[in-house]
Amino acid sequence: MGIWLGPEGIEVEAIVRGDRPCLRVTRTIGRERTLVAYCADVTEVGEYVDLAELVAAEPSEPSGAGRAQA
Repeated sequence: MGIWLGPEGIEVEAIVRGDRPCLRVTRTIGRERTLVAYCADVTEVGEYVDLAELVAAEPSEPSGAGRAQA
């Protein structure tokens, strides 16, 4: 699955929830990671983050590392 990083600690991850694919949007501030939304498609993700600001995470990066800064 893919992970994209955005400004202000935003992370978008393609996951399977139950038996359906979705996009999980989270935000990390300090050491606290909070769920922002589960989205059915990219259009919904665009309600929470500017899609043009998302960058693909490097495959070797652990979740939450190397986030883009605003």
